[in-house]
Amino acid sequence: MTKAQETGGDDRWRRTLVQMMQGQAYRELAAVHLFGHGLQFVPEMRWLKLFTWHIREELEHYEAVARMYHDFTGESIEPVVNGRLSARPVPLAASFYELAMAQFLYDRGGFWQLREYEECSFEPYRKVVRKIVEEERGHQALGERLVVELSLTGRFDADKQRLFERWLRQGLLSFGRPDSEGARYAVAMGFKKRDPAAVMQDFLDDITSAMRLCGLVLPSLAALGIEGPEKVHAVPTSGPESALPHTERSAGQSAA
Repeated sequence: MTKAQETGGDDRWRRTLVQMMQGQAYRELAAVHLFGHGLQFVPEMRWLKLFTWHIREELEHYEAVARMYHDFTGESIEPVVNGRLSARPVPLAASFYELAMAQFLYDRGGFWQLREYEECSFEPYRKVVRKIVEEERGHQALGERLVVELSLTGRFDADKQRLFERWLRQGLLSFGRPDSEGARYAVAMGFKKRDPAAVMQDFLDDITSAMRLCGLVLPSLAALGIEGPEKVHAVPTSGPESALPHTERSAGQSAA
């Protein structure tokens, strides 16, 4: 008998936990692929050491989620995650500046998303998440520091808004669709604390100072193809609607 059967939860309860674990494992392994690919652009030993440490840590997080999934379902998570990565490969950076932007926004989005599960009512998930969150705290300053330093050189003015929007969208996709039935159920079951809209707002507030230092403009979330909170931050009338091609804005968020 698996632990899923031993807990006595109903089918919806078990399906939701399975979906949570699969989604988290996908994000962890996607980060390994993203930052592993990006190593070719890292120009200095000091940064190379930090990025390789980051990759090892993400792989350890993936392994922790995989063990939990096996304990819960009796099955391997690898075919599911590998299939999802094949169908929905993570975007890859094409420069050191873009790699820094990915760490700043994609990695930080994952950090804010995970914090919502720190009090998860399912104890094994809560334990894994708390460990990951504590270790992820060390990554947060690195991406922001790199993006600010590189942006202030002026060398990336032609590309910075487009890359900001590309990775801002990826970071926001971590949270799921606000006010969905699935999100309401997860909150009601004590799996996570809040609706995605509230978490998105905290994330956007968190990146505002660095965004302004870099001379970046927050477009409307609708322009990024994202359903988000009502508050956000006002988009300056002189700012661009979005620098992203329409093809990158077309895919919607999952309801999970």
